[in-house]
Amino acid sequence: MSRWSEWFRLDEREEAASADSPHAPLSEEQRRDALPLLTLAFGWGFLVTGLLVGSSLGAGLYFPDLIRNALWGNTINFIVGALVGYMGYKTACNSGLLYRLTYGNVGAYLPVLFLAALTIGWQGIVVGAMGLTWAGSFDSPLFYPIAIFAGLLYTATTYLGVKGLERVAVPSTVVLALVGLYAGWFNVDRAGGWDAFLALSASASAASPLTDNQAINLVIGSWIVGGVVMAEYTRFARKAWVAIAIPFIVLIVTQIFLQVIGAMGGIVSGSFDFSAYLKTAGPVIAFVGLIAMSLALWTTGDTNLYLPSIQTASVFKLPKRVTIVVCGLIGTILGLGIYQHFMGWINQIANLVPPLIGPVIVDYYLFQRGHYDTTRLPDLPSWNPPAVAAFAAGVIAAQAFTPPWIASGLWGLLVSMVAYAVIYGATRMLGWKLGYAAVAARERNEG
Repeated sequence: MSRWSEWFRLDEREEAASADSPHAPLSEEQRRDALPLLTLAFGWGFLVTGLLVGSSLGAGLYFPDLIRNALWGNTINFIVGALVGYMGYKTACNSGLLYRLTYGNVGAYLPVLFLAALTIGWQGIVVGAMGLTWAGSFDSPLFYPIAIFAGLLYTATTYLGVKGLERVAVPSTVVLALVGLYAGWFNVDRAGGWDAFLALSASASAASPLTDNQAINLVIGSWIVGGVVMAEYTRFARKAWVAIAIPFIVLIVTQIFLQVIGAMGGIVSGSFDFSAYLKTAGPVIAFVGLIAMSLALWTTGDTNLYLPSIQTASVFKLPKRVTIVVCGLIGTILGLGIYQHFMGWINQIANLVPPLIGPVIVDYYLFQRGHYDTTRLPDLPSWNPPAVAAFAAGVIAAQAFTPPWIASGLWGLLVSMVAYAVIYGATRMLGWKLGYAAVAARERNEG
């Protein structure tokens, strides 16, 4: 066998012995202590996404309204992240395996391909953001080489796995937190005090105001993918409180902090481009901020690449080294043009991603009573039709039938959960055994 063929070949024993095998639940020895996981959570949460979303919110909301809507949106994401995170902790499964348990071994292709496409798109946005940060303009001759370098850098460091992410996360967290605290004080002081800052906020948001539902949906869309794939990280937890603390740090603490800092910088500087308003803080802090932003983008890029790589490796039974390189190269190419569509991308994520996880939550907590026997993974049926139908119902509801009083992302999630409960519950009443329950019933009969 040639070296090239060997690189593509899946060696299940080799993958199982790695620190983060995507093909089976983790062993107890592969789980990690609390401190490294919580450090990684801070690093993961301190992504440039929060600053970008904060800038967008600051351009359309009066600052007190911004805080309220940020709390609502981040709380919704946290609830989803905590439910999924606890599943990851209890089963030691990544999200690809959890989708197989709910959607079936072939049905899982649907959610995984959706998530992979969206997270690779996020990867492309981060690649483009790095190019813009250093080049200063999409028209600069430096933009393309910097963006390509960033995409290759993210691919190389993600190749190292979870430990590689930790090495990037620690310095990124420390530097960005210090710069953020300074930036908050600097912007209020520069505005002339708190009252003057609020007056600037009222003026800045008057030009193109956002409704509460638009703002909440923007916040949901910015991090709902993180909530949906929270099992990727919480599966390493040894204790339940760590599995809940990880989404709380990622989706509440760091996001609100970054969204507030991003909004304040845009309101005071008059520019809602984060790379532009950093430069208004003086040459020293602008340079430190540029380094901090680059570290945050690096962590973001690694995370957004790690997630689809693990999921596609799990479902398509490929070595994760292959999926990392393939997804990394696709994200690098997308990064040369997708950043300009940042807001549209977030809105699509808010509508498409929440309905994916609705059937998984209902199946695990309601119908399986909080227990999946992961030894049954190889014997699962190909499809669980109620899960696919519930996902479709949630997407259609979010896209076309959202009531005016609720954010479309939350509406799509609720519809998918209710649809699965009704459809799957009806099949049970009719005596039909589908999905995971079919395997359990067959084993009881054989026993």
